[in-house]
Amino acid sequence: MSLSVIGSGFGRTGTKSLKEALERLGFGPCHHMHEILDHPDQVPYWQALAAGDQPDWNDVVAGYRSQVDWPGAHFWRELAETFPEARVIHTVRPEESW
Repeated sequence: MSLSVIGSGFGRTGTKSLKEALERLGFGPCHHMHEILDHPDQVPYWQALAAGDQPDWNDVVAGYRSQVDWPGAHFWRELAETFPEARVIHTVRPEESW
């Protein structure tokens, strides 16, 4: 399974709603920051990325058809390069609403 949708927007920009929509539309499961809380075995992948390592992206997102929110949004370019057929969705939030 490879990613079909990559979210490049940071948290608090509607990513939880986007996750739910993607899953309803058949692009699930969708990786969201909450997945790391539910699956602590994923933490070493993200720690390695933060340290500058280049893990196998297929391993990092194994079992997911889409990805939104942090920390994956920080690496959207790398994900898009690894999964060139995936669509990138960028969510934003109006500045004044922060």
